[in-house]
Amino acid sequence: MFSKKKLTCPLGYDTIPLNKPIGEMTFIVFDTETTGFRVNAEDRLLEIGAVLVKGSTVKDKTTFQTFSNPNRLISREIAELTGITANDVEPAPSAYEAISAFFDFLRQNKADCLAGHYVSFDELVLRSELKRTGYSLKMPPSIDTLNLIGYLAPSYDMRDLERYAQIFGTRMYPRHRAVNDALTTAYLFVELLELLHDRKINTWGELLRVSGSGGQVP
Repeated sequence: MFSKKKLTCPLGYDTIPLNKPIGEMTFIVFDTETTGFRVNAEDRLLEIGAVLVKGSTVKDKTTFQTFSNPNRLISREIAELTGITANDVEPAPSAYEAISAFFDFLRQNKADCLAGHYVSFDELVLRSELKRTGYSLKMPPSIDTLNLIGYLAPSYDMRDLERYAQIFGTRMYPRHRAVNDALTTAYLFVELLELLHDRKINTWGELLRVSGSGGQVP
């Protein structure tokens, strides 16, 4: 019987004491760009971008970026939105190689946890691409800024990263490139951590509770 190979995202998530202060943790905030939203069907990964966050400080000099060759045409709409063209991705690594390089970045920085904005989509991108190469991805839940906003300001009901950055007064970068969106998300994330600190949310266990990410690894 055919059995998929398993690939584990290299994070320290499972070994972190619940009483560990958030200020001592290492997060990697990441984002992906794709050829469209149907990533579990015909659409493909174009780019991964990430930035290191130590506690509540964005280490904006420690970033990761790679293109990925989607082996399909990039629509005019996506090319205009992202600025990513065939010339960018034709010499780029495969999705598996791009994701492996991203995981190397996590290892090098001894990441505890991933974070992102509407991060379930980015997780789906990684899972879908690895599934195409015969891999089943095992990864702990990530921290989603949307969930933190839902805890802090439940009246807000939207997904747009730029709007939230404006509302919370955080730094913004040009949109729809993976590193730029990761940086914008990272600055939003650390602002949310500061607001959580004001509400006495200071440990890893408390962060898991308010983010709704306390479930078991799938």
